[in-house]
Amino acid sequence: MLTVNTADQTKLYVKDWGQGTPVILIHGWPLSADSWDDQALAIAEAGYRVLAYDRRGFGRSSQPWSGYDYDTLSDDLAAVIEQSGADNAVLVGFSMGGGEVARYMSRHAGKSVSKAALVSSVLPFRLKTADNPNGTEQSAFDATDAAIRADRTAFLSGFFDKFFGVNKLPGAVSTELLRWAHSIAMQASLKATLECVKSFSSTDFRADLAAFKVPTLIIHGVDDQTVPIEASARLAARCIANSTLIEYAGAPHGLFATHKQQLTNDLLRFFAT
Repeated sequence: MLTVNTADQTKLYVKDWGQGTPVILIHGWPLSADSWDDQALAIAEAGYRVLAYDRRGFGRSSQPWSGYDYDTLSDDLAAVIEQSGADNAVLVGFSMGGGEVARYMSRHAGKSVSKAALVSSVLPFRLKTADNPNGTEQSAFDATDAAIRADRTAFLSGFFDKFFGVNKLPGAVSTELLRWAHSIAMQASLKATLECVKSFSSTDFRADLAAFKVPTLIIHGVDDQTVPIEASARLAARCIANSTLIEYAGAPHGLFATHKQQLTNDLLRFFAT
């Protein structure tokens, strides 16, 4: 385990497994680095060094009052890269984590990055606007905020049913896994949970996409109810040069659990090319 200190003295918890080319795994909302464990173990066993960290406010990292905007979050990623000595690294961002990858590529010019992967990513822009008609209405994000404030534990139960697709396909994941995800999400601070909804719903990454100068793999479930593919991966793939899109037919948002072996295989194949 590695502890990284950010510019504002937030402490980030970082798992550091294996040896070889570094692969940095960035988790989604509202989880922690633990959500990557299946992939992290397999990637490390395949001969890579895996760094998976808890975003500020989540998991075992510090829970500061501020710093949940993507500029700061990308600076946190820069601190992980610099302080871990990761060079020629592969960045893998899941869901909200895709935003950190994009903002790092533009704000930090992709320093020390050789490849990037976006899994169920929020790119390029989640909010519906006049020039982004396929986005989600602001009212839906407002309702999420209100539901979290009213009863976060109840909200998360319904959220993870859609996240893992069990509302459409019972048994897509076990009841025990749903409980596990819920327990991880409840480790986060309420402030971080709310602020990150604002960040991933309102941040426009369209201008960041041109900063991807490295081979980029995009993986997304066709039946993703959390971040619909038509308004995300398919748009991002058209705007990121040298990108490859792999669509998982019938797959929900939480691919790291529902399609864990397929995801692991696709990532390892991409790393090796």
